[in-house]
Amino acid sequence: MSLGNVARTVLRRAVVVVACTLVVVLVGLAGAVWWVVRAPLPTVAGDLQVTGLDAQVTVTRDARGVPTLVASTAHDLFMAQGYVAAQDRFFEMDYRRHVTAGRLSELVGADEQALAADTVVRTLGWRRVAEQEWDLLAPATRDYLQAYADGVNAYLEGRSPAQIAVEYTVLGLRVAVDAPEKWDPIDSLTWLKAMAWDLRSNYDDELARARTYSTLADVASVDALFPDYPQDVNPPILSDALTSDTSASASGADVELTSEAVQGALASAQAALDAVPHLVGEGQGVGSNSWVVSGAYTTSGLPLLANDPHLSVSAPGIWMQVGLRCAALGPDCPYDVSGFSFAGFPGVIIGHNGELAWALTNLGADVTDFFLEKVTGGAALVDGARVALTSRTETIKVAGGDPVTITVRSTRHGPIVSDVLNLDAVARVPAGGVATQVALAWTALTPNRSADAVLALDTARDAADVQAAAALFAAPAQNILFATTDGHIGYQAPGLVPVRARVVGSSLPSDGSWPRPGWDSAYDWQGYVEPDRLPRTLDPPQGYIVAANQAVTPA
Repeated sequence: MSLGNVARTVLRRAVVVVACTLVVVLVGLAGAVWWVVRAPLPTVAGDLQVTGLDAQVTVTRDARGVPTLVASTAHDLFMAQGYVAAQDRFFEMDYRRHVTAGRLSELVGADEQALAADTVVRTLGWRRVAEQEWDLLAPATRDYLQAYADGVNAYLEGRSPAQIAVEYTVLGLRVAVDAPEKWDPIDSLTWLKAMAWDLRSNYDDELARARTYSTLADVASVDALFPDYPQDVNPPILSDALTSDTSASASGADVELTSEAVQGALASAQAALDAVPHLVGEGQGVGSNSWVVSGAYTTSGLPLLANDPHLSVSAPGIWMQVGLRCAALGPDCPYDVSGFSFAGFPGVIIGHNGELAWALTNLGADVTDFFLEKVTGGAALVDGARVALTSRTETIKVAGGDPVTITVRSTRHGPIVSDVLNLDAVARVPAGGVATQVALAWTALTPNRSADAVLALDTARDAADVQAAAALFAAPAQNILFATTDGHIGYQAPGLVPVRARVVGSSLPSDGSWPRPGWDSAYDWQGYVEPDRLPRTLDPPQGYIVAANQAVTPA
């Protein structure tokens, strides 16, 4: 054999060896990818043994994977809902709870944006408020939140992060990933704060007005850039309604918005609040609409209700469709409800039961105000007196990095948000000097019973039940449209809506559309609109109601 033939033979063998090696490597990679992607997929057929259930629960999924749960007890129903939510969406739930607790850095590691988000969320204190709400809730609600958490944890038991969600495998390329901690009922409650934050109303406009005023120095010119709602084009939901959101007039101090100190504080506050991640309502086309028509206009003679809560686009989607049914309805298991919920929260947020269907759209109530504060040392000035600030420290853990400790300061109006990401400005204030700071007043920072309201809607049967549930619904303020199987249609506005004093003697309006001087108690909130004074209607003469984020009542 010639040397040329030998060389060609050796080359062919080498090519074959390399090709075989590549095939083996590719097959191995394909197998690894297949395992990484398939390992987290849940078991959705057959029998599963779940410790903690009182009896058998049946979970049926339709062709699109939407689960319907049937249980003998309410405890089992909500425990199974938690289990199924963890099957389908646990990484989403885990991500949300880290964001809403100000612990995103603990999940994703050292990242400037994550740390800024954590700092601001800790300052707002979402989880602290949720913890304070626990004891306010009805015993049954607490039981169901715990059952839901038990179901989530039953699914997590014995599973590695890679077996729970592929996202943990990807995250592991960046930081060390530990087994997820157990789900806690407070994790569910805190999610309501994120909902309320993204669906709050006019704080962006309030800051923008104030900052624009520094250039124009004229209220009328600024108002022209922020025109009133066009009620001649988009009629309000109700032509008349019970409501009152102002108190008697009082004289008050003026505020110089054009000063460098005030504008700097407002800019710092805006930067801080912009750092909070949007989990529900960011993006083009965000909004919602709903309508209900009486049986007088339908072929069946029964009311027809539709709801389109088109929030921001995400993958997975914000909503999670589910059916929750008690095998035998009774006082101990009153649920036969289907609709849409959030992964991480028990019950149904929007849906229908055997006797009533309801829809939610954003009310758009002004539930936030910025108070300009005169801060000196550890106190804020109020009516010429010094009122001590409340202060606490928070430690933010950072995966793979050193922890970061922050100090949160609050006035009687709420947390100071203008120095959160701009601590240098605080350091520049001389000892004994007076600094201008911005505090945020927001209704959702008042501990409330919104979780009770969700479960009350799930079993509502008539307008009285809806009104009772709405009285518990503090934040986010929503429009509720409803229809009943016995032919009624109606509207109810729930939510904590602040009562503002009409202040005279100031160059700026005191209606909540501009920042308020926190050093003058005349501008303080005077409480909240009583639930029975919030707008509502039952069986209006026109036979229909439309709620599409327009004004609720005439101006």
